[in-house]
Amino acid sequence: MKFDLLHPAGQIVMIMERIYTHGMTTTSGGNLSVKDENGDIWISPAGVDKGSLTAKDIVCVKADGTVEGIHRPSSEFPFHKGIYEKRPDLKAVLHAHPPALVAFSIVRRIPSNDLLPDIRELCGPVEMAEYGLPGSLDLGEKIAQKFLKGINTVLLENHGVVVGADDLFKAFMSFETLDFCARLEIAANRMGPVQLLNQTQLALTAQKRHFFPGTFTPGVVSSAERIARREMVELIHRAYKQRLISSTQGTFSKRLDGCDFVITPFDLDRKYLQAEDLVRIEDGKCEVGKTPSRSMRLHQRIYEKHPEINSIIIAHPPSMMVFAVTDVPFDSRTIPESYILLRTIKKLDFGGNFLDIDGVVDELSSKTPIVMMANDCFIVTGDTLLSTFDRLEVAEYSAKAIISARSLGEIVNINDHQIAELEKAFYLDA
Repeated sequence: MKFDLLHPAGQIVMIMERIYTHGMTTTSGGNLSVKDENGDIWISPAGVDKGSLTAKDIVCVKADGTVEGIHRPSSEFPFHKGIYEKRPDLKAVLHAHPPALVAFSIVRRIPSNDLLPDIRELCGPVEMAEYGLPGSLDLGEKIAQKFLKGINTVLLENHGVVVGADDLFKAFMSFETLDFCARLEIAANRMGPVQLLNQTQLALTAQKRHFFPGTFTPGVVSSAERIARREMVELIHRAYKQRLISSTQGTFSKRLDGCDFVITPFDLDRKYLQAEDLVRIEDGKCEVGKTPSRSMRLHQRIYEKHPEINSIIIAHPPSMMVFAVTDVPFDSRTIPESYILLRTIKKLDFGGNFLDIDGVVDELSSKTPIVMMANDCFIVTGDTLLSTFDRLEVAEYSAKAIISARSLGEIVNINDHQIAELEKAFYLDA
């Protein structure tokens, strides 16, 4: 989908639907705007249900202040206008009140951007603006002054967050990422001390760069590849809906013949990904005109080393990631299904998935189908795409159960005798 070809009203409706559906704003809360190339500001209306917004509800405010539309512009229009005046490079502004970021705003703290790699790149520096009366010129000036410093993401004391970007989807990406970090930090603090990336580790992320393989022009697409692409897209959309992956984070792949495979592209919106967007890798080369995920080499080495693995998912599910950013072990001995599907989940050092690919590949086995990369991601493998996705779901649900259980009392895992019974009954010790 070419987001930039949508009319500004359509962009606002599309992004607001995502924000509202994910519980990141309320019926009456939040507002979005887009500054058109001629200086018009398109903005969500005041007093209209965010859960049923349509293009005809969006208001256009002309440079001379003339308002076009069937509604009044959002009461927060003054700070949108102020940001655009201070920062003419910005073309979109997003404001919302997701619970996790509101929590940080009411304790006057900013979420850490050192929990995971790439957060600084996606969100940039974040600052907090002093409290101001909603809709007032005073609040608008306080926010605009932060943007004037070059800050694009601003928390508002006892209020919410404002994000600016050169298009609305980029603003949403930063917003979604910061909200994920806030939720992760809150959940992780319930389990144990949060382990932040140090400066050396953060510097290593510069090495997490694209590998540019040779290219080829694909010929006939087999029926098997057509099926693989369709199945991948369906499960990618499901994963996004369940928030197991985000707009541009999360990689799926499926083996075709030999070590050839299909993989998700780099930096395309997972919610609207189509079969033709996926990238075929053949003899280590990728389809001409496409950019594969930065983890392409890792997928390739897994398929080369493990003929029993036919699908791989790399994801950052919120409950699972709690264990990646704390020193709390992820023990799958919670219920029989969890142990049968997950077995032993090893935690590997940060950076291994791009600095020591063979070391990570060697850790995978039938007894270790998932590995956890500290402060980064989970690598999930399986013999089919559906079984791999199921394993991802079970891992996330198990992590969520463990986190909830910690608030209730002492966790009692399945004991060694019961584990031995499971391994014998389900041929897990073979």
